[in-house]
Amino acid sequence: MKVFNLACEHDHRFEGWFGSAEDYDSQLARGLIECPVCAATAIRKMPAAPRLNLSGASEAPATPKPAAPGMPLDPRAVQALFMKMARNIVENTEDVGERFAEEARRIHYRESPERGIRGVASPDEARELADEGIEVFSFPLPPVLKEPVQ
Repeated sequence: MKVFNLACEHDHRFEGWFGSAEDYDSQLARGLIECPVCAATAIRKMPAAPRLNLSGASEAPATPKPAAPGMPLDPRAVQALFMKMARNIVENTEDVGERFAEEARRIHYRESPERGIRGVASPDEARELADEGIEVFSFPLPPVLKEPVQ
């Protein structure tokens, strides 16, 4: 099993697991590898240091820490936070798809039970909802969260 650190053209970083280096090359050539955040297929391998466990002791994996005020943000921390928020939205809302504007109105006017929803609205529909006093926000969900994740 080969594990590669990968990045897409937008510098979203992720891990890829492959049976061999040849499997990676073959899948990349066929456009089968895509970014879990933005679905881009322009993927490159990132440098990686080998992990050697010489002492038998395990180390806790390094987790990105939030930046102190005034310090530059760590892109890994920002990406991890974005994915956490996206998962939370998917887990705690109902997907109403193209009926978003209609269902938001029904909830606002108490014609439907109050609950968190997500879906698709055009910019015009979003403006009309705002004019009616219905608060909505746009949050692009990564394609990987729209499907079951193993």
